[in-house]
Amino acid sequence: MYAPYFGLSHEPFSIAPDPRYLFMSERHREALAHLLYGLGGGGGFVLLTGEIGTGKTTVCRGFLEQIPENCNVAYIFNPKLTVTELLQSVCEEFRIQVPRREGAVPTVKDYLDPLNAFLLQSHANGRNSVLIIDEAQNLSADVLEQLRLLTNLETSQRKLLQIVLIGQPELRELLAQPRLEQLAQRVIARFHLDALTRTETQQYVRHRLEIAGLSRPMPFDRGALERIHKRSGGVPRRINLLCDRALLGAFGRSEATVTRAIVDQAAREVFGDPAPAAQPTWPRQAAVLGVGLLAGAGLVAGVRWWTEAPQPVASPAAAAAPAPVQTETVAQVNTVAVQPVVAEPAAARAAAASNPVPPTLLRDERAAWRELAKAWNLEAGEGDPCAALARESVHCFTRALPLGLIRQLDRPGIVTLDRDTGKPSYAVLTAITDKSATLSAGGSEQTVTLAALASRWNGEWATLWRAPAGFDPRSPEREARKVAGWVDEQLAKAGAAAAEGDVSGGPLRGRIRSFQLAQGLPADGVLGPLTFMQLNRSAGVDEPHLRHAP
Repeated sequence: MYAPYFGLSHEPFSIAPDPRYLFMSERHREALAHLLYGLGGGGGFVLLTGEIGTGKTTVCRGFLEQIPENCNVAYIFNPKLTVTELLQSVCEEFRIQVPRREGAVPTVKDYLDPLNAFLLQSHANGRNSVLIIDEAQNLSADVLEQLRLLTNLETSQRKLLQIVLIGQPELRELLAQPRLEQLAQRVIARFHLDALTRTETQQYVRHRLEIAGLSRPMPFDRGALERIHKRSGGVPRRINLLCDRALLGAFGRSEATVTRAIVDQAAREVFGDPAPAAQPTWPRQAAVLGVGLLAGAGLVAGVRWWTEAPQPVASPAAAAAPAPVQTETVAQVNTVAVQPVVAEPAAARAAAASNPVPPTLLRDERAAWRELAKAWNLEAGEGDPCAALARESVHCFTRALPLGLIRQLDRPGIVTLDRDTGKPSYAVLTAITDKSATLSAGGSEQTVTLAALASRWNGEWATLWRAPAGFDPRSPEREARKVAGWVDEQLAKAGAAAAEGDVSGGPLRGRIRSFQLAQGLPADGVLGPLTFMQLNRSAGVDEPHLRHAP
């Protein structure tokens, strides 16, 4: 109903599990890594728990997509079964033929014997077997005990069946009962999936809107996004319900932007929440006062510049001078905790403390791409920078990424600030430490705390990546064969074992998937931008890197 009004091709917040909208936060990736680790653990139980709607099914779907081809998989999503019904379901999922006895009711042994024979034969053929049970908090104690007994099926080297239990937090309480202690001792990996953080909530909302075809400014203002996180608790399913109703509400009011008030009304309609109490202003004022007592007037001024970001008042002389690149100024942040990039005389530092000089940010995204291109010793031209760089086999890449992955990619990139206000600014991230980040724009550099950066950055990050000659990034599957030799060479330099095969489905694709898993990337076996970045980095290709000290 509201999709065309907001410039969307379809409604983005359906609660149906559409794979196009798959969003993996850092916690989801950690959960997936635990499941994949458990897969190679040689048998036993792997446990994944989380509150309703936190994305357990999303992780499970990603797990199923990445299970190696030499695995037999049985998936049970309705575990309210008796012991016999469970064994019957397992045999059906593994497509095991169970002999029928005329006039006799099947027993546990009737299913166990062919199941054991199947697992032994699979092991002899080099295949592993995995049983996944969703909503496992609904399993009875008798069924759980039978599952434990299934893990007794083994050879002298390894167990024959890996069991993955996925469920709500009650599953952890269930396994903590004394009568299930033997099963709990066989859990080789466990992970509890928490809700999304505030930043991840914003990334999640933007991700779904972009998949739905968003090509204009975000329809949620900054206050609305913060309220969405608070009212949903960061639970993806609740985010979907709330955002869907909020967009519908804005559409009904003919509003172009969803505000905090619209989100509050949507929350009352969807969740039955009461209206939020007015937030007192004294905590923020007290915090600023505390900072002032500790660091003096210079730091207070710096914090206000960064959080409020007013437009600078130009002097008459400055107003008369032409500016080649449109810029804006923001505050110098935390001048006490973060040292300046360039050493200055003591008198200059004292003057700066009393009158902080705001650094420069770019208002033109193309100018930011041109500045980034200089780090690659490339000229981006006067027109479309990305088109000019593509002629040099260097391509633009933009995506919302967690800071941990940006650290791992280890290359300078463009950060977009204040996107939610409709007036975004841009700077190049050139250095990062555990506590600070250095931004470059318009010939100036400024080091800010990570907390200050997070207050204005929604996670959108853009960088450049180099493809081998002859590779067309628009169709990686079709073009991959052309660069198979180059990929083999890079994998060898990165330490992956050499193997013959083509990228489309042979051993090479499997090695690409293994490399992606080792690098913390989505393990799809496909040559995408992130994979090329990490291949070049691991192989020691000469490309720009982040500085790790300001």
